[in-house]
Amino acid sequence: MSYYVAPLARLIEEFQKMPGIGHKTAQRLAFYVLNLSPSATDNLIDAINTAKKKMTYCPICQNLTDISPCAICSDPKRDAGTICVVEDPRDVIALEKTREYNGMYHVLHGAISPMEGIGPEDIKIKELLSRIKDGNINEVIMATNPTIEGEATAMYLSKLLKPLGVKVTRIAHGIPVGGDLEYADEVTITKAMEGRREID
Repeated sequence: MSYYVAPLARLIEEFQKMPGIGHKTAQRLAFYVLNLSPSATDNLIDAINTAKKKMTYCPICQNLTDISPCAICSDPKRDAGTICVVEDPRDVIALEKTREYNGMYHVLHGAISPMEGIGPEDIKIKELLSRIKDGNINEVIMATNPTIEGEATAMYLSKLLKPLGVKVTRIAHGIPVGGDLEYADEVTITKAMEGRREID
């Protein structure tokens, strides 16, 4: 027996389908929405509809955008000879926040994961290869996540790209700023050692 009337139960159920949203959070969101004023409800619905209708993937880098090509790909001040490969559009945002990188991006929309049935043909690899063959790309930076899937994807891409005469690099993974060595696991410490550079 459900403790909720049907419309509320359905709203909770829909929120619960979102990643990282459990029953209690879904219930909290549902009650929040029910307490919104009619104009606030309309604004929320309009924001969702507008995002769904206007957002698309950039034909060049595959990042989410509302213009074609996206603002990064169409920016003449960016280094067009460098491509940073990431798994997810959220990774582009994270890298842009650092303000340290001024090249282009390529979003794979996933990583190779045989356990989940995701192969090379299921992510945006052929689009990346097409960009390398068509343009004057000097370096491709592998910024996939430091997971088994991310590492496997970086290695797979590296083997595909090296014969094309492009420099392939991997971002260093290691101890986060403010972290203590004693709390870091072996893989993190190993990656930190591998990614070491000379102090100038």
